[in-house]
Amino acid sequence: MTGVFLALGTWQVERRVWKLDLIDRIEARIHAEPVPAPGPEDWAGLTAASAEYRRVRLTGRFAYDRATLVQAVTGRGAGFWVLVPLTTDRGFTVLVNRGFVPTEFRERAARAAGEADGEVTVTGLLRLTEPGGGFLRRNDPAADRWYSRDVAAIAAARGIDRKQAEVAPYFVDADAAANPGGLPVGGLTVVAFHNNHLVYALTWYALAGMSAAALIYALRGSRRVSGR
Repeated sequence: MTGVFLALGTWQVERRVWKLDLIDRIEARIHAEPVPAPGPEDWAGLTAASAEYRRVRLTGRFAYDRATLVQAVTGRGAGFWVLVPLTTDRGFTVLVNRGFVPTEFRERAARAAGEADGEVTVTGLLRLTEPGGGFLRRNDPAADRWYSRDVAAIAAARGIDRKQAEVAPYFVDADAAANPGGLPVGGLTVVAFHNNHLVYALTWYALAGMSAAALIYALRGSRRVSGR
């Protein structure tokens, strides 16, 4: 048991080093100058470690009629993320999370003031697809109920299946730049990482110490008994 507890404590120390490095890298990305959004030639190599939360910029035209609302709970209350396909000036399509709208703005007509015509430039954070759904709730494309930003499923449901068009395997969370009419509200991406590894490590090491002390106590008791 002592050996197991020591191994678990050391594993948590290693996880803490990894987590601190991850936090440093993410902090650097979200405050860096935006770079062009990755094109098809880069998609195969995208991973969470290399690309998540990278600050990117893309220019193109929104297809507002193909917007998808994904249920969301934010500091502003319950509502929806508004994901809209953007056909870039480089020829591929990216789903852009334009931001949050309250529940009463679910209908497109209620948020039409935020739909700017013509070519737009969007800056935001690159996010990898969220397949399947949310906690205990599966996406239901047939009923148009979405709980996660599943790029492939949303693209297929909106008629932009990746077999027919070059659709990026990621989406972009738009930044806080104001939209016409004030909605959707961008820049609400929560970037937070739990880092309790030091507490876990100290707990495991304490258990290792306790089990070692118990072993020593047992061995001493055994010697006293055998010596009688």
